[in-house]
Amino acid sequence: MSLAVLDYGAGNQTSVLRALKFLGIPGKVTASADDLFPASGIIFPGVGAAGQAMRSLAHTGLGAALRELVAMGKPLLGICLGCQILLEFSEEGDTATLGIVRGRCRRFSPELRDESGDPAIVPHMGWNACIGGGSGRLFRGIAPEAEFYFVHSYYVEPEPELILARTRHGQAFCSAYGRDGLWAVQFHPEKSGRAGLRLLRNFYEYCAESGAGRGTC
Repeated sequence: MSLAVLDYGAGNQTSVLRALKFLGIPGKVTASADDLFPASGIIFPGVGAAGQAMRSLAHTGLGAALRELVAMGKPLLGICLGCQILLEFSEEGDTATLGIVRGRCRRFSPELRDESGDPAIVPHMGWNACIGGGSGRLFRGIAPEAEFYFVHSYYVEPEPELILARTRHGQAFCSAYGRDGLWAVQFHPEKSGRAGLRLLRNFYEYCAESGAGRGTC
């Protein structure tokens, strides 16, 4: 049972792999679509620009492989940029994205204000809470008041029924969305201490259970 950590030139794979190793979870960073099919689950991380990421995904065939694998039911966890480009469109460079999930990625307004009326700093950077995720499978065992680490200038707008948690930074925005087996989070679980590590373990345990149910490795 091993997780594939997607390398599509958008960075941050090393941090994810280090977190998995700390948890004793087998994982492999890969830029090959062929490595994704035998994996028990896929982590789709990223730090970078939507346009550059999409060009890499198209050139390597990873984008087409992701669409096929999600349709087959392969568990997938999108993180940060990976969360954003699972949707149909990003305002970052007016980029058509993967379209695996219906929705758009939007830039925070430069007029954004915090609760005191002062300008809200963009990018949103630092620790913040996720409201509403506590009852879901991905957030199992994570305290409702737990905070996660964010670094982003864009936020996602998936279909409302897919929203699992929201976070507030000048406005309320979706910080986690999906369904069992297909999840995406705007924050970085690999940089979010105990709560983030628990989320990664929850994902792996789901992959192990669903893989056993399918009779796959």
